[in-house]
Amino acid sequence: MPLTMPSRTANATSAAASTPAAAPPAAEAAPPTAANWRGVRAAIDIGSNSFRLEIGQLRGGRYRRIDYLKDTVRLGAGLDDQGRLGGEAAERGLACLRRFRERLTGIPGSQFRAVATQTLREATNRNAFLLQAAEALGHPIEVISGREEARLIYKGVARLQPSDQPRLVIDIGGRSTEMILGVGPLALRAESFRIGSVSLSMAHFPDGRYSAERFQAAQVAAGAELEEALEPFARQHWLEALGSSGTAGAVSQLLAANGVSDGTITPDGLRWCIQACLRAGSQDRLDLAGLKPERRAVIGGGLAILYTLATHFGIEALRPARGALRQGVIFDLEERLAAERTPEHHDLRDDTVAELQQRFQVDVAQAHRVQQVARALHERLAPRAALEPQRELGWACALHEMGMMVSHHDHHRHSAYLLGHVDAAGFSQNQQRRLGELVLGQRGGLRKVEAALAEPAFAAQLLALRLAVLLCHARGSLGVLPPTLVLDARGARLIPPEGWATQFPRSAYLLREEVKAWSRHPALKLQIAEG
Repeated sequence: MPLTMPSRTANATSAAASTPAAAPPAAEAAPPTAANWRGVRAAIDIGSNSFRLEIGQLRGGRYRRIDYLKDTVRLGAGLDDQGRLGGEAAERGLACLRRFRERLTGIPGSQFRAVATQTLREATNRNAFLLQAAEALGHPIEVISGREEARLIYKGVARLQPSDQPRLVIDIGGRSTEMILGVGPLALRAESFRIGSVSLSMAHFPDGRYSAERFQAAQVAAGAELEEALEPFARQHWLEALGSSGTAGAVSQLLAANGVSDGTITPDGLRWCIQACLRAGSQDRLDLAGLKPERRAVIGGGLAILYTLATHFGIEALRPARGALRQGVIFDLEERLAAERTPEHHDLRDDTVAELQQRFQVDVAQAHRVQQVARALHERLAPRAALEPQRELGWACALHEMGMMVSHHDHHRHSAYLLGHVDAAGFSQNQQRRLGELVLGQRGGLRKVEAALAEPAFAAQLLALRLAVLLCHARGSLGVLPPTLVLDARGARLIPPEGWATQFPRSAYLLREEVKAWSRHPALKLQIAEG
């Protein structure tokens, strides 16, 4: 299947500054030179229908788009009945990422993020694809949860289209639909539903033919998926409704181009669109002004979801939003980079960790003790470690006992499961799984985390965590300085203070057992000097 090169556009409605003013066309905004990337941020949205790359610049609190590339990849259409991503769809995605990589040349890796959504949340073979995708892009790709996707969508909309009114923001993607209630910059409720324009079109219009019965069936399916949202997103909770990104933008353009409305999506306008589909009989014969060729294959499912939302949630007017997921990722990244420039390095993830400690009744004093010791040990093991691995270790220490709320027995396994599956604002699923592997490996044998130990950075994090948990096992003050950790050509060597083993015989015994555990694994050799 031939691939079309992504077009460069300047969609002024989603490139606005922090006030609702249109951005200048991309052609007028020459990209900065390689010597001056200050304030430049980029985001890649690996969606189920389209891949998008946004490059922008933040200065003085204002946002200016530099470039925007989009490629209709239809990755979501490549999932088979077993949830495996097929080779043809995967190759389209990899080819697109290679092109994006060329455009990103010169931008430091710390200044852009690539996030993947529902298709890669679902794909059973996603890890294999993610390895290939990271190689094609030259940058790791983060899979984000549905709620995290919704939070970032709202962040993009709220920043580029500010308002103090309670609002409902809807984003219909290829395989998921996000709904968010918010006021000002704050998202009050964010949910993701596993229904999208690609998946619904494949299920109810597989051959591209339209009929009233098929549209009715598609609306019933959409209503069944969205039914649990009826009360929390009911009409009394918001004053205005906005539609972000793909489907809403496409239908808005369709209505405006045909003079049906000014671009506002209404129930009457949606009925007009559905009748146009029925008159055409099939997507191949659907010839309407404003309908882009790449949208034809998924317009049926998109219209069914929009009409279901309009009728079930009392949406009389859905207006296209400025801002979407990709801008939300950029603004979130900017907050992280700003946090790195402050001594406390505090960002949203720290607030999330504190909330999880409270929710799961973590012994905060013990978590802090473990955190202090682990950080000191890790500094000796990896003195040149980047900030992010250091922070990951701190978060793992803060949450390593969260599973005790489930059961004291095997609490490390419960902690790992919770960390890998809980909704944690600001964290990608990749990072949550890494934290889960760290807390899983905090005690016992190392075989359960053997694959992760092949990475030296993870081995250093895990050894620091395990030793800290061990040294703090009495859940009180250490009394004296803990053993010193020395890293040399022979591996890691613990040097206890004089008389330490006599004063703390149980800790000394546990350290000897820890040496045995690492002796069975080639990742890192641990020794202890008697003292």
